[in-house]
Amino acid sequence: MKKRLYLFTDDDRILLIPSEEKWSLPDTSLSFAEGVALHDFSPDEAVGRVIAEDGMSNGDLRPCGLRETSRLLPANDYQRAGKAWELLYWSEQTRFCGCCGAPMRWHTAISRVCDSCGQEVWPQLNTAIIVLVHKGDEALLVKAKTFRRDFFGLVAGFVETGESLEECVAREVREETSLLINHIRYFGSQPWPYPLGLMIGFHADYVSGKVTFADGELKDGRFFRRDSLPMHDDGSLAIPGPESMARRLIDDWMSNI
Repeated sequence: MKKRLYLFTDDDRILLIPSEEKWSLPDTSLSFAEGVALHDFSPDEAVGRVIAEDGMSNGDLRPCGLRETSRLLPANDYQRAGKAWELLYWSEQTRFCGCCGAPMRWHTAISRVCDSCGQEVWPQLNTAIIVLVHKGDEALLVKAKTFRRDFFGLVAGFVETGESLEECVAREVREETSLLINHIRYFGSQPWPYPLGLMIGFHADYVSGKVTFADGELKDGRFFRRDSLPMHDDGSLAIPGPESMARRLIDDWMSNI
């Protein structure tokens, strides 16, 4: 049976996948299968390596963005692909030492080192919270100005230095909507490689206030009932896709009637 490889390149940071869209990783493959991006190969060399290892031709491969693969790959493969993408992105940001300015090189699978001063660095995650705010049997859904697609999501934001996760949840809700909340409770976490993110989900309860777009980051927001969620014109739900922590929080709320 022909092996299938998913392979990132340094150039456009795209995933090369079989164009016939069959999704399985080989039992043994290149360093990518171990979560290490192919930083030692140019895009042309990487494609050539796929052909050599897999017996495919260029016509058998097509570029596929990482976000798209979340709907195509098995969850474990998508997570490994995300790690490879993040390592490629991070390696581009750490080509030179932040201490002395000399070039850096890969040292381990997840670190780079400066041969001039010995400084070693590892990827640092951008930690963000996302929260579903409950008001009785309703939930707060919002539409941010930065959303690329037309849908309602949840209040989210990056954790600042000097604050706890719970403090960040309360601050982001207050800053973006003017609402006060309490009973902040942890739901789960998720790698979010767009890039180098860790998304941490919470539920919280409404206390007081009227939704206003306090800091200008939102363009719409209101409380919705389970039976009246926002819809697109084609009848599909106008909420985040199943790969996101936002959707996991919404689905959790929907299932706890």
